[in-house]
Amino acid sequence: MHSRRSRSAAGACAALALAGALVGALGPADAASALYGTADIQPIESNLALKPWVEATASSGAATAPLAVDGDSGTAWAPTEPAAGQWLQLDLGGAYDNLRKVHVAFADPGAVHQYRVEASSDGETWATVADRTGAQAPGAGGVDLFTRPGTRFVRVAVTGASPGAAVGVSELEVYNYLRDDVVLGADLSWMDDQRGREYWVHPQAEDRGAGPFLLDVMQDRGMEYTRLRVFNEPRNESTGNPNAIPYQGPERTLTSARWVAERGLGLGIDFHYADSWADPGKQPKPRAWAGLEFEELTDAVYDYTREYVAQLVAQGTVPDKVAVGNEIANGFMWGSEAVGAPSTEAVHAGADPPYFRNQAALYQSQPGGGILWQYRFSQDPAEHQRYLDSWDRFTTLLAAGIAAVRDASPESQVELHSVVGRISGMGKAGEYWQQLTTRLNAKGQDFDVLALSYYPEHHGSLAQMEANLHTLATAYPQYELEIAETSYPATGGGTMPNSTFPRTVQGQADAVQAVFQMVNDIVDNRGAGALTWEPAGFQAMFRAVPGMANTYEPNASIDVYHRSRATHVIEDTVYRSALTGSAAELPGTVEVLTVADGSRSAVPVDWGDLPATDAPGRTAVTGTTEYGEVTAVVDVVDAYAAPACDTVVTGVRSGPLSIASGTTCLAEGTAVHGPVTVAPGAGLVADGAQIRGPVTTTSAAVVFLCGTDISGPVTLDGGTAVTLGDPALDCASNEIRGPVSVTGSSGWNVIAGNDISGPLSCSGNEPAPAGSGNDVRGPKSGQCAGL
Repeated sequence: MHSRRSRSAAGACAALALAGALVGALGPADAASALYGTADIQPIESNLALKPWVEATASSGAATAPLAVDGDSGTAWAPTEPAAGQWLQLDLGGAYDNLRKVHVAFADPGAVHQYRVEASSDGETWATVADRTGAQAPGAGGVDLFTRPGTRFVRVAVTGASPGAAVGVSELEVYNYLRDDVVLGADLSWMDDQRGREYWVHPQAEDRGAGPFLLDVMQDRGMEYTRLRVFNEPRNESTGNPNAIPYQGPERTLTSARWVAERGLGLGIDFHYADSWADPGKQPKPRAWAGLEFEELTDAVYDYTREYVAQLVAQGTVPDKVAVGNEIANGFMWGSEAVGAPSTEAVHAGADPPYFRNQAALYQSQPGGGILWQYRFSQDPAEHQRYLDSWDRFTTLLAAGIAAVRDASPESQVELHSVVGRISGMGKAGEYWQQLTTRLNAKGQDFDVLALSYYPEHHGSLAQMEANLHTLATAYPQYELEIAETSYPATGGGTMPNSTFPRTVQGQADAVQAVFQMVNDIVDNRGAGALTWEPAGFQAMFRAVPGMANTYEPNASIDVYHRSRATHVIEDTVYRSALTGSAAELPGTVEVLTVADGSRSAVPVDWGDLPATDAPGRTAVTGTTEYGEVTAVVDVVDAYAAPACDTVVTGVRSGPLSIASGTTCLAEGTAVHGPVTVAPGAGLVADGAQIRGPVTTTSAAVVFLCGTDISGPVTLDGGTAVTLGDPALDCASNEIRGPVSVTGSSGWNVIAGNDISGPLSCSGNEPAPAGSGNDVRGPKSGQCAGL
């Protein structure tokens, strides 16, 4: 197995030059208005959490875990255990090298959520990629940027939440970006037949830009790789007579290969092993081989392939990839197996091209490599054996071609180019790959790149194709996957069958970019690249310029090649919560990640008008930065989260108050004249109360004291949620006349804005208490020394 090559040096330099010349947020900016039509082309980003193969699991509340990846913010994973220590985990189905952004949205906007985002390659060893364990401001989540190649698992580990929070993740999104080694190219085989045409980037401008050669225009717009087909002896599709000019014949393709190499572009060679078009519906033998016995045919395939690849190597045009056959879903080089076969979608006596059937005495005189699918399920042993024998012949010829490439150019990858339908245990496609790989391996050969054609009108929706690619990637992880052909029209109105994209310049850009994205999202980084097919002539990305004879210019959609890669990724969403009637406070900066080196920095934001906060609800504010727009999601709430009360004490209470279970709340104005003790698992909430005595808790579930006057020592030992004042959550400062000690707590722990007339000591808390603004008239020690 050969390692994947990165983009060619010249192609990469051209792309970087374009990126550097344009000011952009996530990638090169400014829609291609100078080209024909308009297309808003943004860098590719994919929320992998929405992929059907991604699995969500959780520490508790597992049944609701999938609700965090359903694309619906109104549903959420809800843990069934206390917040601290809970986690939600995504298995992305395979590793990814170019994840850059994670977006966590919580269901309760009126609470503070403390958490870490962790990533792993194996689900056992975890690395922290985002740390919000010290969060103190209420809000529904956040976006964090990171770089960690080889990530398969992403986990949100909840470390704490403000008391009373309804902990639950409504959406966990993990974003993938186009890798640098995903090669974006085109089949430009017709470049040897420009017929006097001139191609210019801007033919009507004073500076016309790159041209007049098609290849130069494509490279200028970011194309990195070109595939070239080879017909053995180019012939007329109908008559079978040799073409006057042997377009895409061996010699002309050698010349085209030199043009490609001179520009530093990647090169692919596509052997049709025919004198005219070869595809799933027609795979005629070359005329020179039509009468050969099968062993001679096998030798001819090897000799021809080895000699031609050797010529490419000798002239300094070593191909990156060599496809041994073109769209060989039904075999190739059909022969006598077609005689008398029932008419099917595969090989049959009436197959095109016309000369194949009109000159059957020649073209069908000897066995070839056609697959006799019609006998696959035959109960007749002889017919079923014919099916198996056809597979043996096909893979024998294929193995000969592969061996020839290996012998002539060990540097080149071997490509198997086919088309695919529904893959299942009994489906034709599943049978195809199982038979092909098993038999090839038995013959001592294999390929490197599994390449497919994708045209929605023939091969189904993007979702169907993506499912097929995922099945292949997981069933055959030894291969890289490539879309060797795709295209989409820019004119015609409506949409193509199985597609949602309009036939416009914008629709063309979106459709082609969606294929790039689909390839990039294949698990384990197995997606190698995607190529448009003959973009100057089929479902063209060019148009003839009115009033300028033989002059062509690109559609704005051509910029999918160099605008699909992100140069920067921005923290594009921030969350803030505010009380009704209070102004929302938005950050002055957000973070931006530079893809080239993974560095992160702060960038200023210019926000639009702040929203009104006179009524509860959610609104959004748009901000602008030099790297693009940012959205602030502002949640207005009547009150921040607070613990629920099981018992409420009002008025004046003389004597001690012992809380054995549940949560007891001291209402505003309540006075307790005596000590207050809280048993393990119980809770105390006081807001605007008076306690004339000490407060002592042991492993309390919650201690939440706001605006309370306490005249005795406060000793809090253990517990899972401690709040002694928290202005950020509208919890007023406390006045405590005596020492305060907080030890051994876990989860939420905030001590802020208090007036303490004795010492403040803290130890053994996990995490350490957070907060500031405490006026302590005594020593501050341990974990509270800085509060």
